[in-house]
Amino acid sequence: MNESGVLILAAGKGTRMRSAYPKVLHNILDKPLIDYVVRTALCCTGRPEDVAVLVGFGGDIVEEHIKNTFPGVKILWQHEQKGTGHAVNSAREWWENFENLIVLNGDLPLMRGVSLKNFVNASKNYDCFITSFITDNPKAYGRVIRDGSGIHVIEFKDASPEEKNINEVNAGCYAFKVESLKRVIGLLTNNNAQDEYYLTDVLALMNSEKLKVNAFIMPEIEMQGVNNLRELCDVNNEMRMRILNKHLDNGVHIMDLSSVFIGPDVEIGSDVVIMPNVHIWANSKIGENSLIGTGSVINNSVIGDYVNIVAYAVIENSELKDHSKAGPFVYIREGSCLEKNAFAGKFVELKKSHIGENSKVPHLSYMGDATLGRDVNIGAGSITCNYDGEHKNKTFIGDNCFVGSDTMFVAPVELENDSATAAGSVITKNIPENSLGVGRSRQVNIAGWFKSKHKKGD
Repeated sequence: MNESGVLILAAGKGTRMRSAYPKVLHNILDKPLIDYVVRTALCCTGRPEDVAVLVGFGGDIVEEHIKNTFPGVKILWQHEQKGTGHAVNSAREWWENFENLIVLNGDLPLMRGVSLKNFVNASKNYDCFITSFITDNPKAYGRVIRDGSGIHVIEFKDASPEEKNINEVNAGCYAFKVESLKRVIGLLTNNNAQDEYYLTDVLALMNSEKLKVNAFIMPEIEMQGVNNLRELCDVNNEMRMRILNKHLDNGVHIMDLSSVFIGPDVEIGSDVVIMPNVHIWANSKIGENSLIGTGSVINNSVIGDYVNIVAYAVIENSELKDHSKAGPFVYIREGSCLEKNAFAGKFVELKKSHIGENSKVPHLSYMGDATLGRDVNIGAGSITCNYDGEHKNKTFIGDNCFVGSDTMFVAPVELENDSATAAGSVITKNIPENSLGVGRSRQVNIAGWFKSKHKKGD
């Protein structure tokens, strides 16, 4: 028998979210809310197979997300939502295989892994251990009652006026000895204002069986739940500042804490400077001593050391290697790469393109499905015509090439090493090494044309 399993309750509709989507799939920064809870659970168990997510409303899309993001985590179903006690009982066939069961609400993204570990370690001497917190604003939380009969919880809607004044509230997480839980969970009733089976009623049943019940006071901020979009915003801001403070502690210079957003999986080296209005998401990694300029958005990309992202750059699923430079107003996407000392400048777009060392695409150009060698210069207004209406075709530009302004490469086409194009050319054939490609109409000058067209008095 395995020692401990973690059951995450994520079956609720989240009516107050006013959304067609399950509450647990709403984002905190760039990750669904449920991801934070699953990660916390994995900090406690270390084994995905010891974690289960109980789904119900919108369960198909929650299940798909969990399977794609956390392989090995078990999906269980609560087809009718009849309360937290009914939810846990629905998963009984799974949790009966453990010695201990930890139950977490699926909407507690701020709980830290170390706090959950402390709670679980402290629970070992009890048949039922719950999380609580002290608050000046207990709102609609269930109240924790400590009296001669032991510890129990009364839901807000069932509480008396005196009980509503209690400021210790139930945070919705539990640790059970499985054998003790099996003795009482089948005795739950739905004789309450909500006509639901409350998991909190297990405490009273255990007290009546002389089992050991206690509450563990957690930090209030970590127990902040999400029941509506306003609370989602509050939790989002708290998580954002938690992440920013971590990077500050690691030597990252963040020039405006109020406008910078960084996802939880981002890695940033020391002495990186992040200017205002920057967003960095997904699994992005940024090396040391780089500058991320104002208004830039970096998504799932790798930025090397000493990289200069000037301003207003959008970089997606791409790589900028050491000492490269990008921006302002540049779009780099779909697996593009700037090699060492390469440059993509003003109003440039790169798509699935590789820019070699010391090569430059300075301004007003589009390089799609292109491979550029070393020491290439792309003149202003040049583009690769990579799409023929059916297929994407590639352009290859060798080392030490010079591309004149306003060149159009009709792919597939290749410029061999040490070649060049004349400005204004349409290149439809390969250009051999050490050659100049000229692909433009011959200029014709018509003498006297201007004055004949602009006679005085006309």
